[in-house]
Amino acid sequence: MAYDKFNILTSSAVPLPIENVDTDQIIPARFLKATERVGFGDNLFRDWRYNGDGTPKADFVLNDTTYSGKILVGGKNFGSGSSREHAAWAVYDYGFRAVVSSFFADIFKGNCLNIGVLPVQVSPEFAETIFKAIEADPKTNLEINLPEQTIILKATGQKESFAISGYKKDNMINGFDDIDYLQNIKEEIVGFADKLPY
Repeated sequence: MAYDKFNILTSSAVPLPIENVDTDQIIPARFLKATERVGFGDNLFRDWRYNGDGTPKADFVLNDTTYSGKILVGGKNFGSGSSREHAAWAVYDYGFRAVVSSFFADIFKGNCLNIGVLPVQVSPEFAETIFKAIEADPKTNLEINLPEQTIILKATGQKESFAISGYKKDNMINGFDDIDYLQNIKEEIVGFADKLPY
C-alpha cells in the first residue's frame, strides 16, 4: 500500500512532553481487533483523550484547539512497550506525518517508517527548544526536510540534522512501502533471475 510522498513538511506541531509513552497508551489493546489500517486515529491516545463516558478530556492536548498540525512532538522514549504496529497506524490515521522525539523505541520507529510516518530523532536539548517554542507560540512552524535530513524552527532558524537509513528515506520520498519498492524494481528482479543458471 503506497503512502503519501514525504519531501518537505512545514507545519505547526502538537506537543506531548511526556516521557516513556508506550504503545498501549498510543492505542489501547482493546482497539486492536481490526485488520485494516483505517479508523485507528479515532482511538489515538484514547484513554488520555476521553473520559469513561466518551466525552473529551478538556485538558488533553489533542482536545485543545490551541494546538494543531501534522507534527507530533513527544517526550523521550516514545513508542516503548509492545511491538504493535497499530500504534503507528493510529498516529498516521489521525493525520500526523512526523513524530519528533529525543529517543524512539526501535520497533515503533521501524513501524512508523514502514507506513509513511517520519520519526525524527533530535538531541534532548533541541527537543526542549522545540517544546519551549511551541509553548511561547502554539502556531510556530517546524520544517522537516527529508532530502536534507534537517529539522528547522522556522521562527529562529535553529536547525538540527537527523539520521535515517537510505533505503527508508528513498521509500518515504517516493511514497513506497516495502512491497511498492519491490514492484518498482520488478524488471530488475526478473532480469537478474533470468541470468541465474538452472
